[in-house]
Parts: sequence; structure tokens; C-alpha cells
Amino acid sequence: MAYGAGAGAAVAARAAAIAKAIKASGAIVRVEPSDFSVILSKTSKPLVVLAEGGFLKTNYQYLTSYKGLVFFTKSPTPLQLPGDIELVVAKKIWIPG
Repeated sequence: MAYGAGAGAAVAARAAAIAKAIKASGAIVRVEPSDFSVILSKTSKPLVVLAEGGFLKTNYQYLTSYKGLVFFTKSPTPLQLPGDIELVVAKKIWIPG
């Protein structure tokens, strides 16, 4: 019985940590890579954060901000980014949830 209670507490703690992270980071909108490219084209000199991720297969993760929202996408291949972006290469991007 104690084991089950401990596991339940761990799940509740994880859910609380995710909720707290979402509150701290604000809204993160997941979009398809093609939609992410459209968002980049709507602003001049956008800031883009890029990280490589994946466990068995590499993926490319991108973040940018537009009109107060943060947009995230993940792609199996690198995106063709416009030449006027400011690029920040990160070791990791962590998205709550």
C-alpha cells in the first residue's frame, strides 16, 4: 500500500511541476514546420532558438516568438530558415507537458 501511495504522490508532484512550468513560461503553441516558416516570414529579424533532440532518431526543434506567443515546432530534417534571423543554438529545448 505504501508503494502505491508513493507512486501516486510522485505523479501528483510531476503534474504540479508541469503546471508551474506552464505558468512560468506562458503559452507555447505547437505548429507544423510549414506553419513555423510562415510565422518567420511575417516578421523582420526574428529570434529563433534551435536545438537538436531525439533518442533514436535526431530531430530539430525550433522556438520563436510572434505577437506575444511562443511558437514551437519539431522536424526530422533541418528547416530552411530565412537569412535575416538571429539564431541561438541551444543544447536542449524543454517544453512542459
